[in-house]
Amino acid sequence: MKITDILNTKRPALSFEIFPPKRSADTESALAAAAELAGLRPDFISVTCGAGGGGNTNTSLVAGHVQKSVTALAHLTCVSSSRGQVKTAAGELKTLGVENILALRGDIPEGGVLSSDYRYAADLARELKTFGFCVGGACYPEGHPEAETREADIDHIKLKVESGCEFLITQLFFDNNILYNFLYLLQSKGVGAPVIAGVMPITNAKQIKKMTTMCGAALTPKHKAIIDKFGHNPPALRQAGIAYATEQIVDLIANGVRGIHLYTMNRPDIARDIFSNISEMFPI
Repeated sequence: MKITDILNTKRPALSFEIFPPKRSADTESALAAAAELAGLRPDFISVTCGAGGGGNTNTSLVAGHVQKSVTALAHLTCVSSSRGQVKTAAGELKTLGVENILALRGDIPEGGVLSSDYRYAADLARELKTFGFCVGGACYPEGHPEAETREADIDHIKLKVESGCEFLITQLFFDNNILYNFLYLLQSKGVGAPVIAGVMPITNAKQIKKMTTMCGAALTPKHKAIIDKFGHNPPALRQAGIAYATEQIVDLIANGVRGIHLYTMNRPDIARDIFSNISEMFPI
């Protein structure tokens, strides 16, 4: 099923994210996690381009596995890919029955050697539309870390949508007011694509610095207090992180967001605990 059809017929939608392992030998653990997540009956599961945002290794394998039981959204990067490589990857996903792709630029490779065929995610989105995929794009509620200005970032998002992105998924954020302001900016620029809010429960102290640095997400005073109080007590921090994410999701749903995308970090147990708190808000 195409994600646009899901968003047009159901509100709010619920989705999870899973990443393939770096080593093919560890694929079974990712497939097992995917099966557990599928058991919660989300509207779709996205499959990233590998741990740490590397290449597309194992993405097709895991996405094809997911597609057998629930709608899959495969991530595809282009910054270091040729047009031929993208065509091959797209063909492989089509063969596996995957209808949805999240078009991403990807991380700049070491040495700064870029593709001669693609510069931005918009270029990839435009190409994927010719293959008949439902294409999504990423966005940063607090602004892309590399954007020169806030306005320039919104202009790039608008270009993505005009190039074929039919929906957007946000990077993680911890202050819902930031998202609401972001949605207003998109609307004021005429960007009408539905936006799915990406939520990451911080349940491990080691995640915090890495994720906030990588995504440019600012912690709220409340979140900082939770970390200060429970950062050295992993079970307590896990409970507090789940409670915070639950509260965040409840507020987002109450304010009419189109969907919730839970960054599960391949932890079905975290997804299950959060889902148990909000299950009645996502009728099947």
